[in-house]
Amino acid sequence: MIDLAKIKQEYDALTKELTNPDLISNWEKFQDISKRRSSLEKIIKKAEELEELKKKIEENKQILSSQEDPELSSLAEEELLAIEEQAKKTEKDIEALVKKREADTPDALIIEIRPGTGGEEASLFARNLLDMYIKYAQAKAWKEEVLNLNETDLGGIKEASLEVSGEDAFEKLQYEAGVHRVQRIPETEKAGRIHTSTASVAVLPKPKRTELHISPNDLKLEFFNSSGPGGQNVNKRKTAVRLIFIPTNLVIEVQNSRTQQKNKEYAMALLEAKLAEQKREKEEKEMSGQRKSQIGWAKRAEKIRTYNFPQDRITDHRIEKSWHGIEKIMEGNLDPVSDALLEYQRSKLK
Repeated sequence: MIDLAKIKQEYDALTKELTNPDLISNWEKFQDISKRRSSLEKIIKKAEELEELKKKIEENKQILSSQEDPELSSLAEEELLAIEEQAKKTEKDIEALVKKREADTPDALIIEIRPGTGGEEASLFARNLLDMYIKYAQAKAWKEEVLNLNETDLGGIKEASLEVSGEDAFEKLQYEAGVHRVQRIPETEKAGRIHTSTASVAVLPKPKRTELHISPNDLKLEFFNSSGPGGQNVNKRKTAVRLIFIPTNLVIEVQNSRTQQKNKEYAMALLEAKLAEQKREKEEKEMSGQRKSQIGWAKRAEKIRTYNFPQDRITDHRIEKSWHGIEKIMEGNLDPVSDALLEYQRSKLK
């Protein structure tokens, strides 16, 4: 049972703490407190909504027990079923909000996209996925920033890294990891044949600064000239960054920004996310059975979804569910897909 009084007390304390003028100088702490307060506020609102529904249930039950007016009793019985169903859903919503808060879901994530089989068509599809995630982030009013982008001559991508941050961003996008398959007629196909291509997506939660400590002695930093499609030199200054984590020889290259400092920051963000993911994977292997009820979300080699353009259909193979209106979804309307995955996952964890 949720202790609503305790939750309200903590909410009031955090609200008071946010009024402290000294907090503005510590932006990371301010964000952390704001996030905690926001999660409590959602629980409180849902709990209050549930209380109102319970009152209505009791009112309808009293009408039914009196049996004074048959017509009124019939309406009360009909309304009672609808309210009870709504109350059950609200209870599930509260449970999900509490679990989410206890799990301390990250605020930000990094999405890595690479083309798979299919040559240039795979590169173009990888670009479509990148654009889809950017448009989705913009529609949700999240902050999005391309950390690294290596393009082909025809506008496709060889690889890309996108950072997305905002409330519910990780929750909504965490299940995008895996192999995405596209079936369509490429623009360069003269015979009108349908081609099948793939792109792989990795989702890396962005760690907080306090989660990792990387010694400067473990890093090797190199600078080189950025290059665009076809290898043309973008600028004559060495702005591209190659960051090497010496203990594991992990190499990160970033050349998207025109400034060396920005590329260095982006490279560090990617390195921290990859090291944090390696740490999580190691911990999960040591905790046997932790993921038995899950769908193998983070496996880059697992085919998770098919985008069938001739049939105007997207199918997620993990939950065996399809959606029509492929163009609309590719334009950033990803909520129907992400919400279905979230609902499925919640049902499996009960």
